[in-house]
Amino acid sequence: MSQAAHKQLFCMVSAGSLLAADYVATRNWKSALHATVIAFSLLVFYTAALAQETPSTNTLTDGVWMVQLGSFGDEQNAQRLAERVETFGLATQVSAYVTNSRTIFRVRVGPVLNRESAAAIAEFLTTNGFAQTWVLTEPGRAAELESETFESHAAQSLLTTEANVEPDIAPSASSAPESSVPPESQVFLEEKVLRIYRTNVPPVLDGVLDDVAWSQAAMIDDMHQYDPVDHGEPSERTAIYVTYDDDNLYVAAFMWDSEPDQIRAREMVQDRDLDFDDAIAVYLDSFNNKRTGYHFQVNPNGSRDDAVFETPTEMNTDWNGVWHAEARINEEGWAAEFSIPFKTLNFDPNNSEWGFNIERNIARRQEEIAWVSYNRELNPGTSGLITGLTGLQQGRGLDIVPSIVTNQSKNFETGVTDTEAEPSLDVFYNFTPSLTGVLTLNTDFSATEVDDRQINLTRFSLFYPEKRDFFLQDVDIFSFGGLERNGIPFFSRRIGLSDSGQPVDLEVGAKLTGRVGRWNVGVMDIKQDESQGVDSSNLFVGRVAANVLEESSVGMIITEGDPQSNLDNSLIGADFRYRNTDLPGGKTLEGELWYQQSDTEGVDTDQDAWGMRISSPNSEGFNGELAYDIFQANFNPALGFVNRVDIERYDSWLGYSYRPDNHRWIRSLDTGLSFENVNKLSSGLESRGLFFEIFDLEMNSGDGFGVAFQRDREVLLEDFEISDGVVIPAGDYEYDGISFELSTANERALAGDLEVDAGDFFGGKIISIETEFAWRPNRSLFLGLGYEYNDVELPGGDFVTRLIQIDANYAFNARWSWVNLIQYDNETGSVGVNSRLRWNPREGQDLYIVLNHGFDAVGFFSGLDSTVSQFSVKYTHMFRF
Repeated sequence: MSQAAHKQLFCMVSAGSLLAADYVATRNWKSALHATVIAFSLLVFYTAALAQETPSTNTLTDGVWMVQLGSFGDEQNAQRLAERVETFGLATQVSAYVTNSRTIFRVRVGPVLNRESAAAIAEFLTTNGFAQTWVLTEPGRAAELESETFESHAAQSLLTTEANVEPDIAPSASSAPESSVPPESQVFLEEKVLRIYRTNVPPVLDGVLDDVAWSQAAMIDDMHQYDPVDHGEPSERTAIYVTYDDDNLYVAAFMWDSEPDQIRAREMVQDRDLDFDDAIAVYLDSFNNKRTGYHFQVNPNGSRDDAVFETPTEMNTDWNGVWHAEARINEEGWAAEFSIPFKTLNFDPNNSEWGFNIERNIARRQEEIAWVSYNRELNPGTSGLITGLTGLQQGRGLDIVPSIVTNQSKNFETGVTDTEAEPSLDVFYNFTPSLTGVLTLNTDFSATEVDDRQINLTRFSLFYPEKRDFFLQDVDIFSFGGLERNGIPFFSRRIGLSDSGQPVDLEVGAKLTGRVGRWNVGVMDIKQDESQGVDSSNLFVGRVAANVLEESSVGMIITEGDPQSNLDNSLIGADFRYRNTDLPGGKTLEGELWYQQSDTEGVDTDQDAWGMRISSPNSEGFNGELAYDIFQANFNPALGFVNRVDIERYDSWLGYSYRPDNHRWIRSLDTGLSFENVNKLSSGLESRGLFFEIFDLEMNSGDGFGVAFQRDREVLLEDFEISDGVVIPAGDYEYDGISFELSTANERALAGDLEVDAGDFFGGKIISIETEFAWRPNRSLFLGLGYEYNDVELPGGDFVTRLIQIDANYAFNARWSWVNLIQYDNETGSVGVNSRLRWNPREGQDLYIVLNHGFDAVGFFSGLDSTVSQFSVKYTHMFRF
């Protein structure tokens, strides 16, 4: 498709979107729906046209493969290495590149026409003492080869050469080679392969890269910027070293910085968001299946954060694994060292290739740097490879985690005080390196973070995420159909919590999760104690999925039991997930198709649910999504989450993202239009919403500003009490609103966000203000303030809601931290205080001292009257065998 055709299509899609908006404004809903369908049909045509385009020279179809041996600041050193390689009869190239106003010289062998030939050459060079070989692709260079003369010559050399050469020694952190940027022809997708080697002397983790292991490790030096400039030149150099032994994968990073006094390092509490700091992250796809993976991140203070991919693109940051890292700022920048135990990971011991990626964040410049990226994304589907992983050990694969907890609770209304001390036990056993069993006895969740409060101005239930470690282990196995809210077949917060949110004892629980070949397997069985009239019961969930195609999967799920009722309940479902990142032009296409059926005792009909979604989530140009689902009236996933049934829902989005090259102050400018229509299957329209993101502007500084317009229609079939004493009568309501959003870069010492919404609301008016401020004056102290305000005027009465949240954290060092959360809302008229002192000398060993105290309150700091309190001391120690 020509550039002119692209522009014409863009104009047609935009015209269709604007026409739809105009029809909505005049309440011509049928025409608006037709215009929206036309606009999205054009978008689908656009995606299909891209898929049929002849690949340009920026794609991999006419590319060649190279083997890189190193980069040097001195051309003579590069030439000497090239001459030594040529003694084996292999053709070499020494190429000059300019980066950061400095010239570096790369030594490469090739080109050849396929990866297999390049890998064979790399293997040959490795066995002959060259310790830093890695394979890369160069699109657009196939025309340089005349037939396969070079490949034949290379193959002959591999068969006849037996000489050895003196091995190269990888530079230390202080003398590592200059970083360089891949050629422009690699903008869309690189397939990089790094062979790593076993070390006999594991490094000492201290943030200083002076260990022998690093001097002999395989090295990565070709990082590129992926945001703001996709595949642009990084502003600073980075060198990555990778090695391993029987028990651990070791990664080191040296990050040069021309202004080391400007390095952002304000977080010292473990397991916290590090997005506002300089940071280095390791991505591992231990099955190399492009669907699952781990994320390990550390900042210059040695503060760690980790996550697991629940879907090929979405991470669950509440997951915690056992691993170790240290970091230190020095005169040239900063350095970090990782030790990731194989006992922490699930993997296939017969697979020597793992998906691998590195990400560096330079916070003050809002700059993101990576080894491999695609469509400005980093995930298991956009990783390079590390090879050479053999003989990995998990010991006996046994982790025993005993805990002892002492609780003292008091009810101030009754004056009753209760004190108890109980042990609990978690046992983890790896039946194979890729299949883990877990047994939990007398499970205790007293150290779990409390939920953030929410104000609900809708007639539908709110969603709160899972935070408990037992349920977060291998949480990705149980995800289904891409569903994130309504209709989730399994939602672990249904277990161990009553309908009113009070803890319910778990007597015993067992879980088996992992992967067998291309199959992903998850089974969980929990014995829950009786509570609030609900008998003790067994709760079961089983999930299996098979990897199909390159990045897709198909599977099924079964649940049994109802934790909040004595009625029998079960569910069965099937899903297909599709993902393709191999489209021309750097585009992505993904989607899901799913079906579920519940079975509740005493109910015989209308228990089905099904849906589909297709999306093109591109970081530049057009992006769009279409979704459709149905939830019948009696659909009841008792172990899942559902807040709207008896509905048929259509949802669509069309957006455009503009990212100018090297603009002085604009990083991105986004606009888009979404339309959602929800019909009650039994009665007709229930909800309709049009959202027009007029613009969302992000500056190079990280600051942003956005304006949006929204038009809603709500049909109430019965009266709805939105606040105490304020009732909205049944009826048909239509209202408009406009919103403004302002945000500052989160790397600032004082950062904040402000959103203001104003407009009509159920026949009245509403003004909503939501703001957050974060102050990080140094690496020890963090103060946060969140405030949500709603001023509602309705024919049935007026009311104001306020929600205040204060975070006050202090880190004494990287091992001791004190985290406090104070929350107040005038809807419940209560204040909650959660204070947690944590000692974490190493992962797997924790001491928590926790205070939870509740107050009835007239205001935030006025009229406080104690209601309940709980003081807990919990110590946990992991023993690994």
